[in-house]
Amino acid sequence: MVLTESDLVEAVARDRAAGRTIAFANGCFDLLHVGHVRYLQGAAAEADRLIVAVNDDRSVAGLKGEGRPILPASDRAELVAALRRVDYVVIFGDPTVERLLLLLRPDVHCKGTDYSVESVPERAIVAGYGGRTAIVGDEKTHATREILARVARTEDQGPPRDQGRTEDQGRTKDQGRTKDQGRTKDQGRTKDQGRTKDQGRTKDQELRTKDEQDPPLAFALRRRRSADAVAVSATNASRLPR
Repeated sequence: MVLTESDLVEAVARDRAAGRTIAFANGCFDLLHVGHVRYLQGAAAEADRLIVAVNDDRSVAGLKGEGRPILPASDRAELVAALRRVDYVVIFGDPTVERLLLLLRPDVHCKGTDYSVESVPERAIVAGYGGRTAIVGDEKTHATREILARVARTEDQGPPRDQGRTEDQGRTKDQGRTKDQGRTKDQGRTKDQGRTKDQGRTKDQELRTKDEQDPPLAFALRRRRSADAVAVSATNASRLPR
């Protein structure tokens, strides 16, 4: 968990009262990588509780140079606190951890393999209150600076054309909706499927309608149709056997 200095002092006091030992590690932890993880795992193995002090943004800029840190102190502290073997995290802005060491008096001050016990700047302070210095973690073959340089090279190169989305990988005309797959004229409503003249109003029906709209002409046509009907009847009657 991420704590203020005052809350951390109280937590350490409770742990000491319970007979627990305290290990202390510190660093920038800007872009957490496997080297950081192994360093903190090694530090956790030195005692019952592990405190990690994380440099604030101003001190990281002073130590690492322009453009750093990549992540703000609050994010870096939260990432470190999420590691399983880390118990307490505190953010500090001092040039060194001397003040925190004297405030907390950890049993073990842990440094990475880029140091030797003799080269640790705070070694005399820790020894002065009865603590010890330990070198932990794997060889110093991992660095945030190298990761950033690798990312920069990748961005300069850009993605290869073959890795991008090609026309063949995208939606092609054949894969899209074609005219044959869409609604065609044959599939749509055709003239034959629609209402035809034979299915609609016929000429006789149209003439009848016109006749009804012209009474004199209608009367003459009715007389003609009656005469035709009488003639047909007479013809049919003459054909009957006698």
